Amino acid sequence: MAPGTSHILIMLKFPALFLTVAYGVVLWFFSAWRLKREMDATATPLADPELEVEFAKMARVLEVDRIRVHVHEVEPVNGLAAPDGRIFLTRGFVRKYHAGEVTAAEMASVVAHELGHVALGHARRRLIDFSGQNAIRVVLAGVLGRVIPGVGPYIANLLASLVAARLSRQDEYEADAYASALLVKAGIGTGPQKTLFGKLSALTGMGGRGAPAWLMSHPKTEDRIAAIETLESRWGLLEKR
Repeated sequence: MAPGTSHILIMLKFPALFLTVAYGVVLWFFSAWRLKREMDATATPLADPELEVEFAKMARVLEVDRIRVHVHEVEPVNGLAAPDGRIFLTRGFVRKYHAGEVTAAEMASVVAHELGHVALGHARRRLIDFSGQNAIRVVLAGVLGRVIPGVGPYIANLLASLVAARLSRQDEYEADAYASALLVKAGIGTGPQKTLFGKLSALTGMGGRGAPAWLMSHPKTEDRIAAIETLESRWGLLEKR
């Protein structure tokens, strides 16, 4: 390679890098817009007297009139916080509650977790992370593609996916901690949060199967429970039981 060629190649990568980041931003906003449109078309307000009692306890702590929760009309068991801050529980999750498989307090713990995602700005953080991961993927693919032709881009995608999964797991731990604090202050406690984690595999139909923990976007159940119990110990709650 002629002298200075490597510098020229690096400079040529910057426009591509900028376009990659811009593409990531546009893709994120498009995904958020599509999700909002889908939610607007299918979601219905969740109205259940027993659940409202639990939600009202948390609303008092947050000093808001009411915590509004909507039902996303899909069957997979899940809760989510939309980029616009709205909280959703899936119809499948609500069915499990009506069937007696999940308690009102456990449903409140899900809402508390999603409120944590909103309060901690995780949707905005995902925008930054997603754009950064696209940039990392392009750079690594270029470098590894030269060192390991044919295989380099696949390794770059794997590494970027690992970074994304790790960041997502960190968000989940943070939302869990927020939920724990809110539930304790609301007088609900962390018990329902932990018992729900114990039910998740059965509720979602995973049965313990799935990707390795380091590839999963959510931490392992036992790790999440352990993190909550560490908080309980720090707050002096374990000694009181």
